[in-house]
Amino acid sequence: MGACRSWQHPASSVEAGAKLLFQIFTEREERRAIAIASNAPFSEWKQTFTAPRLRTAIVDRVTFNAHIVETGTQSYRFAQT
Repeated sequence: MGACRSWQHPASSVEAGAKLLFQIFTEREERRAIAIASNAPFSEWKQTFTAPRLRTAIVDRVTFNAHIVETGTQSYRFAQT
């Protein structure tokens, strides 16, 4: 195997990670603040969270009583270099 292979995990590993993330969000819900940064809009999360029901639950937890700040499409760091 080459050292330059794309970073990939089996689907079961990705789903397990999504379930863990959901559990973390659920445990922190209404108890502590949580900050999330994403390069992808919610409409593209289906590529990361492939199980529709779990994806919907995660987006629901993330957006309930949330303050969503959209910074635009331009990278601040890229603009500074």
